[in-house]
Amino acid sequence: MASNKALVPQAREALDKFKMEAASEVGVNLKQGYNGDLTSKQAGSVGGQMVKKMIEAYENGMK
Repeated sequence: MASNKALVPQAREALDKFKMEAASEVGVNLKQGYNGDLTSKQAGSVGGQMVKKMIEAYENGMK
């Protein structure tokens, strides 16, 4: 059964901050809490930016 419960509660705050930073970088205004009014394009832009930043961080860690 799928759950949205974080295994590490402190990770939720860090992930939310990361998501807000990524959204800001692609020009999407996220609100705290519900953001169901975003278009698919906006949500995809935020998710894509998050993945891009995670890949960059991983590659930098390998150097």
